[in-house]
Amino acid sequence: MANQAYPMALVTQDSLDGYIRSVNSYPMLTADEERELAERLHYDGEIEAAKGLILSHLRFVVHVARGYSGYGLPMADLVQEGNIGLMKAVKRFNPEVGVRLVSFAVHWIKAEIHEYVLRNWRIVKIATTKAQRKLFFNLRKSKKRLGWFNNGEVETVAKELGVEPSEVREMESRLAAQDSTFEMQNDDDDTGSYTAPALYLEDKSSDLAEDFEAKNWETHTNNRLGHALATLDERSQHIVRSRWLDDNKSTLQDLADTYGVSAERIRQLEKNAMKKLKAAVGEF
Repeated sequence: MANQAYPMALVTQDSLDGYIRSVNSYPMLTADEERELAERLHYDGEIEAAKGLILSHLRFVVHVARGYSGYGLPMADLVQEGNIGLMKAVKRFNPEVGVRLVSFAVHWIKAEIHEYVLRNWRIVKIATTKAQRKLFFNLRKSKKRLGWFNNGEVETVAKELGVEPSEVREMESRLAAQDSTFEMQNDDDDTGSYTAPALYLEDKSSDLAEDFEAKNWETHTNNRLGHALATLDERSQHIVRSRWLDDNKSTLQDLADTYGVSAERIRQLEKNAMKKLKAAVGEF
């Protein structure tokens, strides 16, 4: 399944905006639609069912990947790694467990992105500016001996590479540093001054899957309301918006004065409009 679905996960930095627009165009699945596809994949091994599950959740991968944009890594790579996690989750998803795929997949998506960040953590921290990148790739071959540079060697290297001596010393210190442990035991640092990288990666403040579903549901609801409002006549639309949707809501008397009718007539128009609106919302 993964090999056949993999082309959908390919995305480059140049095509990232177009890719995001594309994945957002795929409709989200209802719980029943998702279960039907999951059962067809789980019991019959149907590739088209796997494709449907993956396509409908690619937007969620983008949502998760954006949470790791602060690591200085290309967003396209983060999304692509997350897509691999999504495909692994779809392959292992059991519809009988009783949870939505988005809640199950978030752990696989984050695991793949975490692994990618860890593989690139050191290089990102060592060289972040143009001068530092130049030093990173040239400093080792500029060394004449093992150990630290003396002042004369620092000046020579700085002149050869066109950088400041202070930058040479800083990069030499970075290259000499050891990789930090990703996860730290309680007794690893008695002073409490060291923060393990794992603590940067994990977001304990919210449930990403739940937040994403809520935001998409809000967008979907707003779209349905907009379509329903369009079915009303102009006066009814104005009354509903003024009474329920605007920040500064109007009273019945305000609208009565606007239309030159009684407040009771506005109330009747509002009641009829709300009845039509509820019926129209149910149709979309």
